[in-house]
Amino acid sequence: MKRIMIVDDAAFMRMVIKQMLTESGYEVVAEAVNGRDAIQKFNEVSPDLVTMDITMPELDGVEAVKEIKKINAEARVIMCSAMGQQHMVVNAIQAGASDFIVKPFQKDRVIEAIEKALA
Repeated sequence: MKRIMIVDDAAFMRMVIKQMLTESGYEVVAEAVNGRDAIQKFNEVSPDLVTMDITMPELDGVEAVKEIKKINAEARVIMCSAMGQQHMVVNAIQAGASDFIVKPFQKDRVIEAIEKALA
């Protein structure tokens, strides 16, 4: 079973993603509320994949991806963005993100992105 960490400052969004993932047979091993928290928990649990919100307090998702990639260059991260954040998505991909999904989430797209990133 693939182990996934969810990073989003909104508890509701974490809950939505977690439900999609567990229903699809993935194990959610950690949740983080900002980029700084994500880096710490990434070190602790070494997940197979991270879903990462872009806009968060303390440390945004793009900067967190850069730091996670320094820890593990092979880390797989899928960025989550709201509509209208295309420039931030480009920055995230350049920082090392594998893919991105747009809020509001469609389960099929989320699972497709995860399967592709884990392949």
